Amino acid sequence: MQILISNHTTKPIYEQITSQIKHAIMSGELKSGDPLPSMRALAKDLHISVITTQKAYEDLQRDGFIESAAGRGTFVSSQNKEFIREEQLRLAEAKLQEAAEIGRSNGISLETLTELLTMFYDEE
Repeated sequence: MQILISNHTTKPIYEQITSQIKHAIMSGELKSGDPLPSMRALAKDLHISVITTQKAYEDLQRDGFIESAAGRGTFVSSQNKEFIREEQLRLAEAKLQEAAEIGRSNGISLETLTELLTMFYDEE
C-alpha cells in the first residue's frame, strides 16, 4: 500500500492518510489482520511528524478500521462485513443526495435520474 500526500489540497495530512487507508481496506487491498507500518516508520516514509500519523491511526482505530496491540503492532481490524457495508452505503447515500440536489435544481426528473442510475449500475 502506498500513501501519497498532496500539498495542493486543503485537506489535512492526517485526513489524507486516514482516507487512503480506509479506501485500501474497503477496496480489499488491505485485508483483515494485515500489518500496517508503525507510526514512526510511516512518518519517516512520508517525511511528516509522528504526531500526524498518530492522529490518523487514532481516527482509524476509533472508527474500527485498525487495531493496535502493545508490542505487536498495528493491524487491519477483523471487522465484520456489515460494518464495511454500512460505510459503503453511507458513501453511496452522499453521492445520491448530491445527484438528487443537482436534479432538483436543474429540472432533471426523478425518472431520468433513476434511468441513469440503472444504466450505470448495470454497466460492467
